[in-house]
Amino acid sequence: MTREFVLMGCCSKLICNGCSHASDIHEFEERLEPTCPFCRHPVTNEEDADISNMKRVAANDPLAIRKLGVKHHYNEDYAAAIRCYRRAAELGDVDSHIAQAHMYQEGLGVRRDKKKVLHHWEKAAIAGDPHSRHLLGVHEESERRFGRAVKHFIIAANLGNDDSIQALKTLYKDGKVSKEDFAAALRGHHAAINAMKSPQRDAAARSPDFW
Repeated sequence: MTREFVLMGCCSKLICNGCSHASDIHEFEERLEPTCPFCRHPVTNEEDADISNMKRVAANDPLAIRKLGVKHHYNEDYAAAIRCYRRAAELGDVDSHIAQAHMYQEGLGVRRDKKKVLHHWEKAAIAGDPHSRHLLGVHEESERRFGRAVKHFIIAANLGNDDSIQALKTLYKDGKVSKEDFAAALRGHHAAINAMKSPQRDAAARSPDFW
């Protein structure tokens, strides 16, 4: 799933790609030194960013803790990674539930556990993550519980998830979704996509910096 945000190492804030790109353009045009779009702290090198992040970890910042987990994950220290993800999730970080679901699904540092995969998808879905909601729908469909699958897909579609619209289209053709529900899902999906659009995000998506 493509994330539309950048995690800033200086202040551990999530900045949307559009805002980040607009700030980059402004700094380039005005010949300014690069700074964080949120706190305006000068952009640091990797070593300084790690030091700053560890300070945020000590302060129980869930995004900083998850960022540390991602670093451990990248270095294949899965035991350390999942400890960070668990801690960050306890502090309310939704993406750390998604990360744990992936680790239980793939058996990275833990035994494969389908129940825990579903548990973390459910936690993320309840918190509003559309892709996790879609995956719950996929699971229900694989178990032939089509009514429950449709409910998950409709919620995810209303949050702008493209895969769920395609799933509903297939289920509609198979007679598993009513015409009214499918039409409502299409309208909800269209409205969600439009609400997320902005000139800045469109420019960021076209920029090589985000490839």
